[in-house]
Amino acid sequence: MKTLLEIANLDVVYQGAIRALNGMTLRVPEGRIVALLGSNGAGKTTTLKAISGFLPLEGGSVTHGAITFDGEDTLARPPYELPQRGLFHVRGGRCVFPHMTVEENLLAARFALKKRGRPQGEAFEEVYRYFPVLGARRTQLAGLLSGGEQQMLAIGRALVAEPRLILLD
Repeated sequence: MKTLLEIANLDVVYQGAIRALNGMTLRVPEGRIVALLGSNGAGKTTTLKAISGFLPLEGGSVTHGAITFDGEDTLARPPYELPQRGLFHVRGGRCVFPHMTVEENLLAARFALKKRGRPQGEAFEEVYRYFPVLGARRTQLAGLLSGGEQQMLAIGRALVAEPRLILLD
């Protein structure tokens, strides 16, 4: 089975001194679901941020190791290119555009597609099937949704971007 994501001997530090990961190794086969389990502070979120390129935005850096997605080095790419390549990170903490409607948030995620896949309406309807409350509130500002509904919207944005791999935090 083809490996879609591979992390090899990854070391991560924050602020140049705080070691968050030491020798992390992980393989995600294409078409499979993999879960990272551990206590608070074990490095789950740090691992996802390393994969998606968000570490430098929070004072973190990869000091050793490699991360490849579909055979390409993700550490050599800026974070904004990864969704275009099919890697989408749904961060914890309701990362939506609060002053845009539900539908506008979904539309924003479509810009991650290099080539338009299925029709936009079809992609949106899939999200509304998974999360009916979003369909009922498609014209409502995202900032007025409950916390759980905002997280549903964040996951919905990942789905309409048609990724090959979704990182859910």
